[in-house]
Amino acid sequence: MSRDEGLRVEQRLAERLNEDIAGRLEEVAQLLATQGASRFRVRAYQRAAGTVRRWPRPVSDIVAQEGLEGLQALPGVGESIARAIRDMLARGRLAMLERLRGESDPATLLTSVPGIGRTTADRLHHELGLDTLEDLEAAAHDGRLEQMAGLGQKRLAGIRDSLAHRLSRVKPPPASGRNGPPSVQEILDVDREYREKATAGQLVKIAPRRFNPSRAAWLPILHTTRGRRHYTALFSNTAFAHRLGRTDDWVVIYSDDGRGERQYTVITAGRGPLQGRRIVRGREAECVDDARATRHARLAPAPP
Repeated sequence: MSRDEGLRVEQRLAERLNEDIAGRLEEVAQLLATQGASRFRVRAYQRAAGTVRRWPRPVSDIVAQEGLEGLQALPGVGESIARAIRDMLARGRLAMLERLRGESDPATLLTSVPGIGRTTADRLHHELGLDTLEDLEAAAHDGRLEQMAGLGQKRLAGIRDSLAHRLSRVKPPPASGRNGPPSVQEILDVDREYREKATAGQLVKIAPRRFNPSRAAWLPILHTTRGRRHYTALFSNTAFAHRLGRTDDWVVIYSDDGRGERQYTVITAGRGPLQGRRIVRGREAECVDDARATRHARLAPAPP
């Protein structure tokens, strides 16, 4: 093969790769538009898809040579979409797109961590109720993973190291202001909006693939914003939620501030000082403080 022929082959491969990535970004935009997301967010994915489709260089080369910063230098590709492109290249899938399609599978997410196969992932999800990488990280440090057969210290250390690397890239760094993690009040307000609109029948419903043999569109999905943060909310459609009969109570909320996506689960507390109240799982102490502050504000005497 001559040098010119080799260059043409490389160019065709680049076009196919970029076309595939662009097509998935366009599908995200189409689903966001159908599900009522903000037109600015829809337009962002459309612009990025157009850029990737026209770009003469494979996005895989950009990631390999310049990292995330190289993707962000492309016109119309911000940090959040750059991360999405990198994830598609690294894993061949985009969790956000699967979620919008109704195809999310917590066990599949857990298998993306080296050292965790499908059987172990299923056990982690069904026996320990782990749905997210954050759940897995907590279990890796609080002793629950050590109690599972087959997870020795060497394997456990590898899982911890992998999670530390993965989550250090997607978690927003501790900070105040708009780039810090959302407050429990903000998360609970998104939960309130979701449940009110779902009850009123004001939300688009999607047909999840899991636990839905009839392929009925029953799962309401909300796209909303708080300042610069974009939120997506859905009832939990996990095996654990179905087994406990909590599919109409547990709400999974995804927050994206443009620097990375975080996931939160809001439930109704069944015991303790917050029994009967909505709480953010994993941030119970903050929910207690918020409840106390709300109670004190309610009991404070009105100004003269």
